[in-house]
Amino acid sequence: MDRAIFEEDHEIFRDSVVRFLQSEVEPYLDEWHAAGIVPRETFKKAGEQGYCLMWADEAYGGMGVEDFRFEQILIESLAHHGDPGFGLTLHNRLVGPYLGKLGTDEQKARLLPGCISGDTILGIAMTEPGAGSDVAGMKTRAEAQGDHWLLNGSKTYISNGINGDLFVVAARTVPDNPHGIGLFLVERGMEGFNRGRNLKKLGLKSQDTAELFFDNVRVPTENVLGDPYKGFYNLMHFLAEERLIVAVGCVAAAEAAFRTTVDYVKERVAFGKPIAMFQNTRFKLADMRTRIDAAQVFIDRLVMDHNAGKLTAEVAAEGKLLASELEGWVTDECLQLHGGAGFMDEYPISRMYANARVSRIYAGSSEIMREIVARGLGLDPRQGG
Repeated sequence: MDRAIFEEDHEIFRDSVVRFLQSEVEPYLDEWHAAGIVPRETFKKAGEQGYCLMWADEAYGGMGVEDFRFEQILIESLAHHGDPGFGLTLHNRLVGPYLGKLGTDEQKARLLPGCISGDTILGIAMTEPGAGSDVAGMKTRAEAQGDHWLLNGSKTYISNGINGDLFVVAARTVPDNPHGIGLFLVERGMEGFNRGRNLKKLGLKSQDTAELFFDNVRVPTENVLGDPYKGFYNLMHFLAEERLIVAVGCVAAAEAAFRTTVDYVKERVAFGKPIAMFQNTRFKLADMRTRIDAAQVFIDRLVMDHNAGKLTAEVAAEGKLLASELEGWVTDECLQLHGGAGFMDEYPISRMYANARVSRIYAGSSEIMREIVARGLGLDPRQGG
């Protein structure tokens, strides 16, 4: 399907990204999968190519590229030639913008250059044991102590948790107000900041996902990100883009699963002929092709709306719901068409299937997305209708 949103510059950029991934990422996927972590130097290699924080101002070493389509291309290329466990997108667009939009001039001058070069790897710490998406249940606390804040608590399921050098940590600053939250920049080596184990997961096995612990961590006031009492509203501000990012990745992953399956069914023989010749196979692939194309058009439109500053939280939730559910369905159907081979780790579809399962959970579960969309229709149970 022709995708009219891309121009010549975008396709030139796509070619360069694909070459980079084929050289520096694709050959090492099995090694990273077994190790449970991507080498730090891979982030630095990405930084050398200008792929880290492409939106950042040239004054800090960035490219100053605000057009989200370039990030979209990077996400899509990772789905086809890389691994979603490589937390580059998290670094670039899920965490980096907090510093870019909320950071002071001093913070940006001090921290952005390392993030752009790939020397400083970013992470965000929101989720807590037993709290999940329930921000109101957050137990991590930060208390003002003059020239610093005293941070205590723990976080879990933190991506880039082992590799990370700089974390945006959400902590409660107003005990009796569920929305009284601050955001704090916690750096590698701060006294009292410790990491737990690299957690074992169903999918995304090459991504380091860890527990983080804060025991009387003295966070200097110059590491407070934005208003220390309005972090909740800042978190909400970034959620629309986060859900768009996930949606872009989900459709790309569905496309990658579809392509590898089309190749496989042409080669796999049953009852004397390729299984691609059976009506069941052809019809299933036809359904997948149609639904992937339809979702791609919708997500591409959301990307353009986002570039124009028109993407709403409700529509972003629609995109994330549609794309994550699609990825789950497509990878399941594709694995089934692989038969027993699909259950073997040596086949890409096996990893794709495992990786896909988290898409309906992180950045807001499908249930939360449905709730957001429903409230946008005026169906808010909090208001009686």
